[in-house]
Amino acid sequence: MKGLYEDRPVRVEGLFRRLSNSKRVAIVSIMAVLSVLLPITFLLSSVAGTPVTSPRQQSCNTVDEGYQCFSGVSHLWGQYSPYFSVDDESSLSEDIPDHCQVTFAQVLSRHGARYPTASKSEKYAKLIKAVQHNATSFSGKYAFLKSYNYSLGADDLTPFGENQLVDSGIKFYQRYEELAKNVVPFIRASGSDRVIASGEKFIEGLQKAKLGDSKSKRGQPAPIVNVVITETEGFNNTLDHSLCTAFENSKTGDDAEDKFTAVFTPSIAERLEKDLPGTTLSSKEVVYLMDMCSYDTVALTRDGSRISPFCALFTQEEWVQYDYLQSISKYYGYGAGNPLGPAQGIGFANELIARLTKSPVKDHTTTNTTLDSNPATFPLNATLYADFSHDNTMTSVFFALGLYNTTEPLSQTSVQSTEETNGYSSAWTVPFGARAYVEMMQCTGEKEPLVRVLVNDRVIPLQGCDADEYGRCKRDDFIEGLSFVTSGGNWGECFA
Repeated sequence: MKGLYEDRPVRVEGLFRRLSNSKRVAIVSIMAVLSVLLPITFLLSSVAGTPVTSPRQQSCNTVDEGYQCFSGVSHLWGQYSPYFSVDDESSLSEDIPDHCQVTFAQVLSRHGARYPTASKSEKYAKLIKAVQHNATSFSGKYAFLKSYNYSLGADDLTPFGENQLVDSGIKFYQRYEELAKNVVPFIRASGSDRVIASGEKFIEGLQKAKLGDSKSKRGQPAPIVNVVITETEGFNNTLDHSLCTAFENSKTGDDAEDKFTAVFTPSIAERLEKDLPGTTLSSKEVVYLMDMCSYDTVALTRDGSRISPFCALFTQEEWVQYDYLQSISKYYGYGAGNPLGPAQGIGFANELIARLTKSPVKDHTTTNTTLDSNPATFPLNATLYADFSHDNTMTSVFFALGLYNTTEPLSQTSVQSTEETNGYSSAWTVPFGARAYVEMMQCTGEKEPLVRVLVNDRVIPLQGCDADEYGRCKRDDFIEGLSFVTSGGNWGECFA
């Protein structure tokens, strides 16, 4: 258990690599000065009796690295983990090569950390009330439960989640500064309040970074959420699934989740029932108590500096199992484990192709023809795009694009590591505040632009085309490799 609740030190080299040579020289000079000043500051503080706060304590949640607080636990919450950078989990550098210039960038983002959905919130409150009513003693790490007051909201972003998206906007600007300083991105959001709010907070961060950049173009209008696509059932929406009847009625994901839940929860339930005499917990209720760890944490503070006492009720091994359960849920619910999972991402993928090629959208799945045929609601001449969505649809998009084609079907009976899943996990792909970057760049000596994809800063080598040492493919080769998308895949099975 050592290190379970420690913060992961935030690395500065990732940021350092992305800076220009002139900025690197400036930072080296500053660091040289600091190396002299910091010991003096420490000495003066010691004399004055004022403790020096550790930089590590101050910076476990940053723009560049995301949420590194309590990383032994917080990175094992599946899609309920707050975004954390996984750039160091790839052998490929996320850097933009010096001889290349980014000419196009698209971010597909999940909303920030939120309160539980209304239906889940009711279940959590009911469970906690039952535990409080039935348990005859609350000792040790369980003591807080006796008087715990369930007061979480429902559906909306938490203040912590809002801050995540502000940071995301700042990071997007910093990465694509050469474009972002001169242009206004085109922004869409799916119609949930939390998704729209995420887009607005992203804009807040992006504008903050832009206004703080002396080289940015002045006098431009601030970005807005240009298009909100309703989530009304039956309405075409590439950012939220609802159209495919066979898919919506599928139980594939639920069945896989139930199967693995039955494997790992009985021993946990037995221990909890022993520690909380008088209680009886079902497998689902064990998972609900584990859910509370994340939901309570992201609601406690604006910066995530405190962790919920629910987290200490479970061991490291149990968190690994919980994290894998969430990966199974997404893989078999919305990814390749569901025959119609990737088909739910075809529409967005075809919109991406249209943007990369500046040509009309060709799609007969989830795209909205009225919106996508209008330059006001689907321009083709922009160079920066931002779309805000949900974890489920993003999972389908990733699989439609073939990003995880090398991932074999996940075991439903035993935990597999990210090495065994070839880098796939829900925490690595669709955490709260997740972001995927699709970037196109023009490089010296190359006639055709190159495309690559980063998911939470991890370069995903493109499949279906001849990826180079940076994980990139030539644009036309990349599109040619998306035959599943351009052919409409198996969308026809939705209504069979």
